[in-house]
Amino acid sequence: MEDSSDGTSTTKHKFMLFVSGMSVKSGHAIENLRKICDTYLNNNYELEIIDISRDKEQAVIHQIVAIPTLIKVYPEPKRIILGDLSDKEKVLYILNIGA
Repeated sequence: MEDSSDGTSTTKHKFMLFVSGMSVKSGHAIENLRKICDTYLNNNYELEIIDISRDKEQAVIHQIVAIPTLIKVYPEPKRIILGDLSDKEKVLYILNIGA
């Protein structure tokens, strides 16, 4: 049962999550974001995980100063969240996802 009358099923969300190695906070951020996306976006999302310990250039390009950092690239407006994304209500509000 997919209701596309509100347009949500046609808008693919795109996220970039910057982590450093497999630290506990990075692991939690990945897990928390996947749970949120699977619950609220019905797999209608693209998630790129960038490990800055292996790809320092991306950290410079995107001006990453803290880890983990999530950037919502699409749909506009662009949003940035720092931390392990454990406060689900705050993450949903900032990313403008859900009810």
